[in-house]
Amino acid sequence: MELIIATHNKNKVSEFQRILAPLDVKVSAAKLPEVDETGKTFAENAYIKATSACRATGMAAVADDSGLSVDALGGAPGVYSARYAGDGATDEDRINKLLQNLKNVPANSRTAKFVCSICCVFPNGDKITAQGECRGKIAFKPRGSDGFGYDPVFLVGDSTFAEISGEEKDKISHRGKALRIFAEKLKKYKGAIYAEQ
Repeated sequence: MELIIATHNKNKVSEFQRILAPLDVKVSAAKLPEVDETGKTFAENAYIKATSACRATGMAAVADDSGLSVDALGGAPGVYSARYAGDGATDEDRINKLLQNLKNVPANSRTAKFVCSICCVFPNGDKITAQGECRGKIAFKPRGSDGFGYDPVFLVGDSTFAEISGEEKDKISHRGKALRIFAEKLKKYKGAIYAEQ
């Protein structure tokens, strides 16, 4: 089975490939039209992106929408995580804005969670969804050189996501959890299709 992934983020493509490879699922990126993420939840945005990619390619398409929710900021940046510091901002810009907004917040109040919603839409209208969360805290400064996005300031235990390997991150991350749930649902879906043939 081949899935088009609705993202321009090569890091996300790699995470999908690592986790779905054992299912004999090939994940590939395609040049897709930009889509307005008008949803109020991660799940709504994932559905919007997957539906658009499925229509554009005529193939089964999977999308994720994920972001950071910080308790001391009332859940922000939330669905606006990628746009938190404005259009064209870098990961560093977004991290700097986040740390500035948390500058007077003590360590024990810097709790946060990463959320990932996944949606796969098939040409026949079928849909598979999954969601995962990972709780942690926001560090006072960036640490580590791996990862992307807010990884350098998201602490789980004593390490940030940017201080651990991709394989270690997959085991505990929001996207890793969501992808494993998605993989199980996809396995059952594939089994049902083959049973009907």
